[in-house]
Amino acid sequence: MKTFTKQVMSAAMVAAIALGYGAAAQADKLDDVIDEGKLRCGVVLDFPPIGYRDANNKPAGFDVEYCQDLAAALDVDAEILPVTWAERLPSIVNNRADVVFGGTSDSLQRAKTVGFSIPYAIYYAQAIVRKDSGIKSFEDMKGKRVAAAVGTVPEKEFLKLAKEWGTEDLYQGYQSENEVFLAVAQGKADAGITTNTAVKPVAQQFDSLAAGPRMPWTTDYTSVVGPRKDQGWLNYLNLFVTHQVRSGRYQELWGKYVGGGAPELRIPNVFY
Repeated sequence: MKTFTKQVMSAAMVAAIALGYGAAAQADKLDDVIDEGKLRCGVVLDFPPIGYRDANNKPAGFDVEYCQDLAAALDVDAEILPVTWAERLPSIVNNRADVVFGGTSDSLQRAKTVGFSIPYAIYYAQAIVRKDSGIKSFEDMKGKRVAAAVGTVPEKEFLKLAKEWGTEDLYQGYQSENEVFLAVAQGKADAGITTNTAVKPVAQQFDSLAAGPRMPWTTDYTSVVGPRKDQGWLNYLNLFVTHQVRSGRYQELWGKYVGGGAPELRIPNVFY
């Protein structure tokens, strides 16, 4: 009986060791990216000055340089994959991208699908309006034709208010923010909702547009997006974000593309 018990225990130990070695041998996303020698970054390129195409039609902006910095830290090449707002999460789920830099709010609902780093940038929603729209305050937007990009937090939050107002039929959803800005400039919409960082450069492009009111919902904390179950990769992304801040690179890039002091990334009474 004792011999049989020892045999069972020995077999169990061998199996456990084998499983352990098997688990250790499985590469995670960090290993995959390093072995591949390439980092695939999903970036929204109709989000100036955070992501856009320059005069030579090359990707540029805050998010693009963040991707390049991450690739440099990993000692691999950076590949920029242009994505729309609606494509950000699917690009991670379908393994088209290794990471997404794209103003993605770290909502609890989204966290059921993808993983998030600690916040790397903070924005607030603001309207860009036609100068002849009569919109001076958020309350003035009631009864107006309002546009936003499909699949974004501004769309979700505004539709809640539009439902309360009974003006959902006046809302217009577009696949990209460039389409939103063009719709407002052409008079198809009275106002478009974007972020505070995009308002000034867009208004400078169109004589008919001006900065509008700030939206009444909370500050938008955005994170780097990766696969939900790959904690090793998410841990690396967290460390990358902290090094960007500690080295002064975060402030450098914010000053270059947005101007002024970079927003404080810590939430009061919350430890990151």
